[in-house]
Amino acid sequence: MYILGISAFYHDSAACLISNGEIIAAAQEERFTRKKHDQSFPKNAIDFCLEQAGIDINQVDQVTYYEQPKVKFQRIIKTYISEVPKGYSSFLRAMRLWVFDKLWIKRYIKKYLGYSGKVYFSAHHESHAASAFYPSPFSESAILVMDGVGEWDTTSMWEHKEGKLKKKGSIRFPHSIGLLYSAFTYYTGFKVNSGEYKLMGLAPYGKPIYKQVILDHLVDLKEDGSFKLVMDYFNYTTGFTMTNKKFHNLFGRAPRKPESKITQLDMDLAASVQAVTEEIVFRIATYLQQKTNLNNLCLAGGVALNCVSNGKLLMNGPFENIWIQPAAGDAGGALGSAYHYWYSKLGKKRTPTTSMDNQKGSLLGTDYSNQNIENYLNNNDFPYTYHERKDLSKEVAKLLSQENVIGWFNGKMEFGPRALGSRSILGDPRSPKMQKQMNLKIKFRESFRPFAPIVLADKAKDWFNFNGKELKEEFNSPYMLLVGEVNSSKVKIETENKLNGFERLDNIDSLIPAVTHVNGSARLQTVHQETNSDLYDLLKSFDEKTGCPVLINTSFNVRGEPIVESPEDAYRCFMRTDMDFLILGNFLLNKKNQPVYVETKDWLNEFKLD
Repeated sequence: MYILGISAFYHDSAACLISNGEIIAAAQEERFTRKKHDQSFPKNAIDFCLEQAGIDINQVDQVTYYEQPKVKFQRIIKTYISEVPKGYSSFLRAMRLWVFDKLWIKRYIKKYLGYSGKVYFSAHHESHAASAFYPSPFSESAILVMDGVGEWDTTSMWEHKEGKLKKKGSIRFPHSIGLLYSAFTYYTGFKVNSGEYKLMGLAPYGKPIYKQVILDHLVDLKEDGSFKLVMDYFNYTTGFTMTNKKFHNLFGRAPRKPESKITQLDMDLAASVQAVTEEIVFRIATYLQQKTNLNNLCLAGGVALNCVSNGKLLMNGPFENIWIQPAAGDAGGALGSAYHYWYSKLGKKRTPTTSMDNQKGSLLGTDYSNQNIENYLNNNDFPYTYHERKDLSKEVAKLLSQENVIGWFNGKMEFGPRALGSRSILGDPRSPKMQKQMNLKIKFRESFRPFAPIVLADKAKDWFNFNGKELKEEFNSPYMLLVGEVNSSKVKIETENKLNGFERLDNIDSLIPAVTHVNGSARLQTVHQETNSDLYDLLKSFDEKTGCPVLINTSFNVRGEPIVESPEDAYRCFMRTDMDFLILGNFLLNKKNQPVYVETKDWLNEFKLD
């Protein structure tokens, strides 16, 4: 039985196809249209999923949608009515979107796909909860969903026990941990719904001196983790901005203008709202564990992408094991809605996997054969050399050890916002200049932004820990969703550091400075042979050559652009940046040998504000 799950019209449109409980394919629409966070109907993603299965829409048994548009529309109407006469302009804009697009998802499915069957609408947080649990390795688990807002829920607690998914409680709009974080994202000058991870990366440069101010004025937080926002300070219910003058007066200035200088206030606010978020998540998780008496926790929703909070929860929280949906945002809702229909609606029996999980490393997207790649290169007269896999790993390891930056395009594209080793830019983490160089000359983004390490799974404990605790021998973090620490034997952090803010960037005393954040932390991804053998072999070759089983891994794109999907996307990004070499499958391209690349548009200015 084929079930096609769809998310559309909110932030990240996506599609996923499952067959008898197994994920066949999944992809986000942005990868095909090249529009970051594309909200349009995911026609290209759907076409890819069907092609991957070798079927057409007439062979799909059920289409599912990740939320209930009519319920969400009712929430919007009720919110505006409660705020009359405020928000008239915002109301008119929202109505245009809803009347012409968002209420008519069935019409879009029939129009664009020629689908004549029924469409199943799961609730937004129900989809998130299903996406978190069903691919996990657990037979039973507590589930915590946290995001901006679904229909009404902003935080919800669940359990899966004895084959049933049950809701245990929720917090409802307008009180939202996700929207609180987005308010500070907006106030510190970053873009809402895409800049939250920048705020998280900025936090270690500041001190949480405003934590109590936030708890005293903005958030009424209870011991069990339940909370209410003091809405007098926020503008997102009916306005075009997240915060208002009362919020601005509290911190003594207007919101920072995008691209303007980042101040110590911005850094301290980032640290403060991060600390508040961690406190809220910890209290909710503690309450949920007490309520369910379960040892496993699954996480989904946009807040689950806060890998700093996740790492602290894993080490200091009440749960023994945590699994996080790698496509934790709305894109993952497409997968969740399909899973929910199969397991909850149809009541199918689920057998937990004996491996890490059922999501196959989230390598669920498009793949290009060596023949496809060779045809592309030959048709365009791009010079290259061909290498067998074993020889390629050794050659790339040598190039990386010489401080070259390499675009790595190999295997199935990742599903979700993280580069998991198929569409990646790789570098040597031992190089003290690599962090700034890759930020400014390759990613074209702020120099403070940290890079994440990938590490051989069987050597992770030699290099990383969580809160001083040694990693378990079988420790898995395959999705770059947990922040730990570099081992003290590899890094020296001055606890009495008198340097402030970005001055600390030049004072990292680490064996792997390019992936060590200023507070000694690192966003950890373990690489396993069974899920990505080619990347594993490359890391092994680099380890054999240098004694370091770690590489820089960042997404294969520039700031404001989606991660590359095709060889053409990869080559274009390669030529636009200061990358030195490009790997396309088994083919190695040297920048120095390529023909002169001529731009047809001002692409950098087009992307830079995202």
